Amino acid sequence: MIQLAFLLLHPAIIVTIGATCESNAALFSVTPKSYEQVHYLRKLNLNNATLDFWLLTTLVNREAHIKVPVNEVSIFQNDLLQWGLQPKIINSNLTACINTTRSERFARYNSIDSLDITKTYLRYSTMNHYIDYLGRKYSDIVSISTVGSSYDRRLLRTVTISQQRNSLNSQAILIDAGIHAREWLAPATALYVINQLVQHSDENHDLLNNLTWIILPLVNPDGYEHSLTKDKFWRKNRHPFRQCVGSDVNRNFDFHWGEKGVSRHECGQTYPGPKPFSEPEARVVRKLLLSKNDSIKFYLTLHSYGRYLMYPWGYRKGLPQTWRTMDTVARAGAAAMKQSHNVNYKIGGAGKILYEASGGSDDYALAIARIPIALIMELPGDERGFHPAASKLKPFLEEAFTGIRAMALKMMQLTV
Repeated sequence: MIQLAFLLLHPAIIVTIGATCESNAALFSVTPKSYEQVHYLRKLNLNNATLDFWLLTTLVNREAHIKVPVNEVSIFQNDLLQWGLQPKIINSNLTACINTTRSERFARYNSIDSLDITKTYLRYSTMNHYIDYLGRKYSDIVSISTVGSSYDRRLLRTVTISQQRNSLNSQAILIDAGIHAREWLAPATALYVINQLVQHSDENHDLLNNLTWIILPLVNPDGYEHSLTKDKFWRKNRHPFRQCVGSDVNRNFDFHWGEKGVSRHECGQTYPGPKPFSEPEARVVRKLLLSKNDSIKFYLTLHSYGRYLMYPWGYRKGLPQTWRTMDTVARAGAAAMKQSHNVNYKIGGAGKILYEASGGSDDYALAIARIPIALIMELPGDERGFHPAASKLKPFLEEAFTGIRAMALKMMQLTV
């Protein structure tokens, strides 16, 4: 059990969550059998703003998941059938609503049994209480830093974990999560990594031997809170524009910005913002990448869902000259998760196995910040898509940490 204690004075708090909901939708699965069908789905993704592609690759015989509004289901099915595609319903009654009858209880944190982070998705405020607790109790190896703020002025904070505070020779790993709001498993995984390194440091001492971990567990707190409380499927940040709210923070980095895999419409899921680094959340990640790029050897950005380990390039299908080093690290993680959890992760260049998308943080980390290893880890999902049931949270977190642990150890073996 993952346990923590908060020494707060306030009484138990009950927060009732309500939301203004969109109409119900259905989640479909479709598997393209030809590259023509793959191309059709890609065009549909970019040109139809009412369809929300949750899972899509450039590969034949790889499943795609699409959320379709109920009033468009018949048209969607007929259009796909004309292309020889056979859509199947995964979930016929998706809703963006948060259950208004459910209350989330945050008790007074005055015992070590107060909270198990493997059983629930934490709110932004609770995440901060947790990392503050770690900073106080484990101050010998943990330091907490505020590195910026979101559009709505929520603080973005890093947890740095190191047994060699002043070592000039220590390599560093930078992990971030939650750049896309609805990918709840990503911040949960980042917190679990922190927990294992700090509260279970004896079991993971090999990961702290001349290695510093810098973890930003939530890049996009505004969008994340909106997703948790109002619209479960919200992806972007909460920056208001003329027509719609939000831009895709992971399309906002200044490396081949705006070229591919983006929507020119403000309401689109992949709207990259009006210009590179227009979004404060992207600027925070840029600052971390550039200010510590002399020591950071490995940048890992956590997303969901689909079980992929990917490296640049995202903006095109080609690979960088150093792809073999990143591939080696990714394969170490995939092999460890296969052995421990019998799961299969697809490995390769992001633009080649998923789709071409410009302005991502991983491309920027490799090309501009010159960090030798830059990887995207797409975590698991289930029939709920981005929001796996609480009963699956613990095994999914353990699976991910197994892979991250193996990748970190492999990175330390390499000369990078």
